[in-house]
Amino acid sequence: MIQEFPHDILEDVDELAGFLGWDRNVYQDFLAIQRGQLSEGAFRDKYSWRRAILSLDMTDFTSTAMRGGELDSLLRIFDAQKVCVPVLKKFDAELIRCFADDIVALFDDPVAALDASFEIHHRIRLFNDSPLSRKNATECCIGIGYGDVLAIGPNLSQGTEMVQASKLGEDIARANEVLLTENAFRAMDGREGVEFERQAQDDQLFPFYRAILRK
Repeated sequence: MIQEFPHDILEDVDELAGFLGWDRNVYQDFLAIQRGQLSEGAFRDKYSWRRAILSLDMTDFTSTAMRGGELDSLLRIFDAQKVCVPVLKKFDAELIRCFADDIVALFDDPVAALDASFEIHHRIRLFNDSPLSRKNATECCIGIGYGDVLAIGPNLSQGTEMVQASKLGEDIARANEVLLTENAFRAMDGREGVEFERQAQDDQLFPFYRAILRK
C-alpha cells in the first residue's frame, strides 16, 4: 500500500536558494522536472557546458591542525592560495573557488588545466624552500576531469567529471601528483613532454591516469 509522506516537504524555491546550494532558477527547474513540466533533456540543454575541472586539495590538513593548532593550519591554506591562485589566473581559469583546503578551477582548455597543475607543484616547491614557508609546509594533490557538466552550484560544474576529479584530487592523489580522468587523458593528445601512466586500483569504479612531466 502506498502511503503519503507524513512530514512537511520544503518546495519554496526562494527559501531553498537561501541555503546556497543552487540558485532559485535551478530549484524551479528541478520542481518542473518532478512535476512533468520540463524534460531532463531540456534541463541539460539549458545548463550543460563542456569544461576542464581542476580539483586541488592540500596535504595533511587534519594532522597539522592537530599538531600546530588551528591558526597555523589556516595560515598554511592562506599560503597555498597566495601561490596557487596567480597560477590559475595565468593559465586563464574561468572560475576559481577556494573553500577550506580545497581549490576548484574551471578551464575551457584541458591542456591549460594540466599545465597549470604542473606549474602549481613547481611554485609550491619553490615556496616551501624559501624563507616564506611555514614549519608545516603545504603540498598539493590535484585531480583533473574534462567533459560535459552542469553549470549549476557554486562551482558551476556538477556531474560525473566533477565527481571523479574531486575523488582524484581529494582522496587518491598524493602530494605533488596530478591524476586525470579517462576523458581528461583522452583530451591530452596535443600535450608533448608528458607521460601518462594508467593507474590500477581495485576499489575504484573508474579508470584514471597519472601525468608525469618529462625532465
